[in-house]
Amino acid sequence: MQRTKISIIAAIAENRAIGKNNKLLWHIPQDMKHFRKITSGHPVVMGRKTYESLGRPLPDRTNIVVTRDKLFRAKGCIICYSLDIAIRTAGAKDSQEIFIIGGGKIYEQAITLADKLYLTVVKGNYEADTYFPDYSDFKKVVSRKDREDSKYKFTFLELERP
Repeated sequence: MQRTKISIIAAIAENRAIGKNNKLLWHIPQDMKHFRKITSGHPVVMGRKTYESLGRPLPDRTNIVVTRDKLFRAKGCIICYSLDIAIRTAGAKDSQEIFIIGGGKIYEQAITLADKLYLTVVKGNYEADTYFPDYSDFKKVVSRKDREDSKYKFTFLELERP
């Protein structure tokens, strides 16, 4: 039996900044569309703070929220009390690929478990209080597409371990 692929998807700055005050550092419609296209139909695993920043479950995906708060509830979501349980739960829903979608603490825990990264790398260095973990182990470039909109230059990057 094939193991479920664990993928991480994130938008990061060149200095690996991802957020400040529980908010993303930018709003890039092309990135949101890219995120939706890649994750739709697959389970998504996120931390409680990420869920709260979204404010609702993401449509067309099994939403799994990781929290230590035993009283936390989120309508339309599966609640798990560890990343390990969340990954096993997600794998039972989709044996092909699951997505870790944030935030910072969940990324830190998941980076050593991940098979693939889908990164939107936004040009520039940003001030943040949350950063994406070191991903230098992911050296194999599967895909690279440079893009820009009226405000940002960015690259859609897919990386795997060699």
